[in-house]
Amino acid sequence: MKDPANDKFSAAQQGLGYLYQSRLALLRLLELPENTAVFLEKDDDLDFVDTDGSKSLASLKHKAAGDHLTDLSTDFWKSVRIWLARYKRDGLSVSNLRFFLFTTSTVPNTSFLKGFLPAQAHAGDEAKMLAEQADEALRRSKSGLVGGIADEFDKLTPAEKRDFLARILILDGSPRIEHIPEAIKDRHMRSIRREHRIAVFERLEGWWNDEVIKQLTGGRDEGIFGYEVSDKLTVLAEEYKLDNLPITFRGKEPAGEIDTENDPRAFVVQLREIGISSSRIRNAILDYYRAFEQRSQWARENLLVSGEIESYEDRLVDEWQRYRDVVFEELDGNSAEHLLQQAGRELYKWAEFVSGNIESLRIRTRVTEPYVTRGSFHILADVASQPRVYWHPRFLERVGRVLEVST
Repeated sequence: MKDPANDKFSAAQQGLGYLYQSRLALLRLLELPENTAVFLEKDDDLDFVDTDGSKSLASLKHKAAGDHLTDLSTDFWKSVRIWLARYKRDGLSVSNLRFFLFTTSTVPNTSFLKGFLPAQAHAGDEAKMLAEQADEALRRSKSGLVGGIADEFDKLTPAEKRDFLARILILDGSPRIEHIPEAIKDRHMRSIRREHRIAVFERLEGWWNDEVIKQLTGGRDEGIFGYEVSDKLTVLAEEYKLDNLPITFRGKEPAGEIDTENDPRAFVVQLREIGISSSRIRNAILDYYRAFEQRSQWARENLLVSGEIESYEDRLVDEWQRYRDVVFEELDGNSAEHLLQQAGRELYKWAEFVSGNIESLRIRTRVTEPYVTRGSFHILADVASQPRVYWHPRFLERVGRVLEVST
């Protein structure tokens, strides 16, 4: 198989670059003041806007491991070309722009570009020397691209050259795309238990990517603010505390059509037996699906303690039995079918609308999502031969015949 990195027709590196933009923007926004906003693909790869309106334009370069950024590297000079245009557009020295180059490459000590690293000063003689070194590097190049940049750079006065270059910062050795998740977890998730950090990061990045897509497709005009990321991370972290569990299937639907009239599953057959409407049966199927999938995800992420589901179901069954005995109390062997169905609907109404408000019937105290409780009752009702809960008072007597007819 060909290595995409060595295939001249491969778009892998370009695709990696776009993904790198999104991930690095998330990392940087977590590190900057919360009122900072970021825009992707506006004036540069990333635009960071401070509360006072100051703007930092960032070019991003995700390079091969071991790559170096040298005096005539096109990665640097292409960025300079963009920055020069923005600098002139915004009024030269009166503009409120700063320029950043985030690169996974490193700047060797032999390159004049080391003068743009964070540890360097850009004032007085140092700034003048940096401008002279830039001029000299541009004269050395025989590249048409760099030659065009040299022409634009020479249109600046000496003072403007120094001012422009003083605004540039190179952050070399920036984290590679595959290392960013670990950086975020290590630096910004210390309040979250270690075993949950991967799941929290995945959900945070999923939300983040949705916001980025909205911005890039015009669905969001404003920047994405740092406080939005902080707020989202806080909400996610809360879901992984000991008295809570993450809710990730709200609004989700199963693949394929929902067939309320012909679905053969026991819990659906039970609802048809008491005359529940098609629309309510559809809701029940959704609750079952969401609760079942949610439980599966909790299990995959090892969020449940041993025996927790079993204990939860026992509590549901015990409370169901108590309410069942009250609802069925006045029925007897001669009760008419319409009274039996009416009692079943009353019992089901309790499970559907009341049980979720009873704190002792929550799997954990802060798990208040209705589909968890409702869907769990349907899971208990879905055992074909001996369901642990049922709605029709005679369902256990009829179960064989009813399920045989439904299949």
